[in-house]
Amino acid sequence: MLNVELAGKTYPVTNYEVTAEAIRRYAQATNDPNPAVNSDDAIAPPAFPCVVGIEQLNRVMYDPELGVDMAMLVHARQEHRTLLPIRAGDSFEVSTVLEEVSLADTGHTFTVLFSLVDPKGQLAAQARSVMFIRRTNSIKQPPVAAERGETVCEAPEEVSEDQPARYAEASGDHNPIHLDAGAAKAAGFPGVVLHGMCTMAFAAKALVANLAAGDPSRVRRVVTEFARPVFPGQSLVTRAWRLPGPDTNHQVDTYGFETVNARGSAVLRAGVVDIVN
Repeated sequence: MLNVELAGKTYPVTNYEVTAEAIRRYAQATNDPNPAVNSDDAIAPPAFPCVVGIEQLNRVMYDPELGVDMAMLVHARQEHRTLLPIRAGDSFEVSTVLEEVSLADTGHTFTVLFSLVDPKGQLAAQARSVMFIRRTNSIKQPPVAAERGETVCEAPEEVSEDQPARYAEASGDHNPIHLDAGAAKAAGFPGVVLHGMCTMAFAAKALVANLAAGDPSRVRRVVTEFARPVFPGQSLVTRAWRLPGPDTNHQVDTYGFETVNARGSAVLRAGVVDIVN
């Protein structure tokens, strides 16, 4: 059982230096050919903050005071907000707080927020991870979210057999369920599971290419829920549709999106992305 009294705990600040090579490795691990993320003056793709914060997220997940059962851990939701573009050569102080810990009969959740602050003291980006601890090895299949509105873009993706290993190397996320079939089966999966963040990166890549003219710096927010596990060898499709947004000046366009597998079942649902015009 998670320690609910740990909610609000902060962790030591770390430093991160963004390099073109780190961005390029992440792009290659997520099959992203966009020149903007593969050059010497690369702009980081929207999912890249998870790389900056992986050390901090691991610090929380493996905190003995929190009491996470890693074999039962699944990623439930992820949100990235980017206030300033993240570029090769940038440096950040990364601060982390365990925002919330909650207990329920179906499982326990905890939420981690990490913030990237540049040398001028400006908040550049924030990432919020909601993690779920299952109470049983059975993996429930949630209902597919209904599509809202006319599809404005659709992008296919093929998950290669070595995708989890490549993503683990580029992201620093070496959770055994992504790399070892035995560990994955012990956790209730039929085999090695692709990182949820890799699936999110696939979707974000498609959104940048189709809705932001290939410019990742135009993405201000991307959020999604992880609905089903993804496995090597699967085929995915990301679809997006326009949503009414709060921006009355029409400087930001808001879209909903989801990613489905070959059966048409959502693996990412309730996705929202804000793109600057």
